[in-house]
This record gives sequence, structure tokens and C-alpha cells, in this order.
Amino acid sequence: MARVLISMSNDFLTRVDNVASSEQRTRSELIREALRVYIKRTKISNNAKAEENAAILSDLLD
Repeated sequence: MARVLISMSNDFLTRVDNVASSEQRTRSELIREALRVYIKRTKISNNAKAEENAAILSDLLD
């Protein structure tokens, strides 16, 4: 597994650690899950936008 170095404020890191602790996860597990959710949400959003654009283009071409 690769390691990634990221920077964040101490206050934000404390918030991350508090959430991880309350969910009985490691910091890494929480951050990985947050990124999975972000990527999935972005993909869904991009797919919806692509479908909307395709519908507009189809209407223009009809």
C-alpha cells in the first residue's frame, strides 16, 4: 500500500481524530472512506451532468 503525505491544520486534524475515535476507526480508515465517498459522489454528479448535456444536445439536433 502506498503512503500519502497531506497537510492540514492542527484544528482540522483534531476534528478528524475525534470522528475517527468516535467511530472506532483509525485516522487512515476514516480518510480513505471519506475519499471513497467523495469520488463516488463526484462520479454520480458528473454522470448526471453528462446525461443532462446529452439530452440538451439531442433536443438541439432533433
